[in-house]
Amino acid sequence: MQNLFLVMAGVNGFVAVALGAFAAHGLKNMLSPDLLVTFQTGVQYHMYHALALFGIGLLTLHFPNQTLLKTAGYLFLVGIVLFSGSLYVLALSGIRWLGAITPLGGVAFLAAWALLAWSMLRT
Repeated sequence: MQNLFLVMAGVNGFVAVALGAFAAHGLKNMLSPDLLVTFQTGVQYHMYHALALFGIGLLTLHFPNQTLLKTAGYLFLVGIVLFSGSLYVLALSGIRWLGAITPLGGVAFLAAWALLAWSMLRT
């Protein structure tokens, strides 16, 4: 699918806004302040990287054969799942060991940004 990253950007932007609203209205009185901040951090990074996926989608339209660019897009998706996903589950469940997964998502984000830069330097 040529527009995969644009579709994923739209889906992830929608989910980030929905989860942000859920946290602001539904979780405000259910979670402790520190767990609410954890959830909101997940939402914040989720949205940042939904926008990054949008950028990847636009760039892949102009550079369709850039493998590094596509790899960056997949790493942004992995980062969203591991980083934001682990923070969501940690905040909702209180299971602290899930925080050990979060840095793996952070590494995926870092690798994605590095590949994005590298792919654009090569064009």
